[in-house]
Amino acid sequence: MIHCGKKHICAVLACIMFASFLICCWKDPQLQNNIARKIFPQATTASPAGQLCRGKPAQNAITPLEDNRTFIISPYFDDRESKVTRVIGIVHHEDVKQLYCWFCCQPDGKIYISKANIDVHSDRFGFPYGATDIVCLEPENCDPTHVSIHQSPRGNTDQLPRFEIKNRKAETFSVDFTVCISAMFGNYNNILQFIQSMEMYKILGAQKVVIYKNNCSHLMEKVLKFYMEEGTVEIIPWPINSHLKVSSKWHFSMDAKDIGYYGQITALNDCIYRNMQRSKFVVLNDADEIILPLKHPDWKTMMISLQEQNPGTGVFLFENHIFPKTVSTHVFNISSWNTVPGVNILQHVHREPDRKEVFNPRKMIIDPRKVIQTSVHSVLRAYGNSVYVPMDVALIYHCRVPLQGNLPRESLIRDTTLWRYNSSLIMNVNKVLYQTVL
Repeated sequence: MIHCGKKHICAVLACIMFASFLICCWKDPQLQNNIARKIFPQATTASPAGQLCRGKPAQNAITPLEDNRTFIISPYFDDRESKVTRVIGIVHHEDVKQLYCWFCCQPDGKIYISKANIDVHSDRFGFPYGATDIVCLEPENCDPTHVSIHQSPRGNTDQLPRFEIKNRKAETFSVDFTVCISAMFGNYNNILQFIQSMEMYKILGAQKVVIYKNNCSHLMEKVLKFYMEEGTVEIIPWPINSHLKVSSKWHFSMDAKDIGYYGQITALNDCIYRNMQRSKFVVLNDADEIILPLKHPDWKTMMISLQEQNPGTGVFLFENHIFPKTVSTHVFNISSWNTVPGVNILQHVHREPDRKEVFNPRKMIIDPRKVIQTSVHSVLRAYGNSVYVPMDVALIYHCRVPLQGNLPRESLIRDTTLWRYNSSLIMNVNKVLYQTVL
């Protein structure tokens, strides 16, 4: 303790000590790297993690900030390169200039403020809003459990939304394959095809399906409820149209709205990080798409083989092939299914031929721990390699409206690979239908 007999001596000493502190801070290379650190002590009574952290707990899957140009999905701990919190969000690519992470440290609830690197993903397809990584360096001497995002390093913590930082604790994989589907919208009611896809995913090896749901029919809600109670489906509410003008098109030139395809790319990136520690592989495809192995009975044996042939690869891309729902066969015309809304994929086994001048889009099976950012048909940033899986190993069965609608039936290629699973598929689909729709 310093004892001063006279007030002016104390004032001089205080000024010298404060100046010394500023000099030390200026020499700190972390600060020179545009990362501001401030620590504000709070109460230190023993309490469960998070209870000492101020702010309003975020309740929704999409949380707007005050500027209404930044939307937070979820923060994730990421120590693959350095100790950072990576916040998955949506921002306006021009209007949002700076953001700060307000970390809450444990066990004492101190606040640490770090300037964020705002990384808008390159695949915006012309839309003003895009998937964004808001990346903040974490404090060295604490493992923050919660974080708030703010436009300024100053403000009232109590008024900011508070988010739990996920993936903080390492976990052993609880599943081998998780399918990510984004986004379900347009009062989705393709009941039969959805159930068939779900049962095919399970037959092929998926234990979890994550669906980012904007809206669907009342009957579809009943089916989703069944799969949630079964433990297969996890629903992430996705009310993106409550915050932005959304397009159902993939490019701004086709529909000049705020963000494309109901924020699909943001949802896919969130799904990767959400499952990074709990799933060995993540499958990125739509609900009307099935990655069908041709040389293997299921995804597990296929991926073991592909990884052996391609060591160090984290991204496997599969060709999309259209099986037009306008061309059908009378085989597997199951009468009890005719009353169920949607497509019976077992009746559609003719695929469109490749066109040399047209690139077939691809979907992916990835090792989530090797992916940093993804788009829809390829990853944007990853550790390790990406490989194109040959069509004789696997293809994407995609039953939808035709892309080559003028082709006669005889120009299509009959491909009955799906029928290898017909017995199990019919039995499983019937079980679901009789517990839900029928």
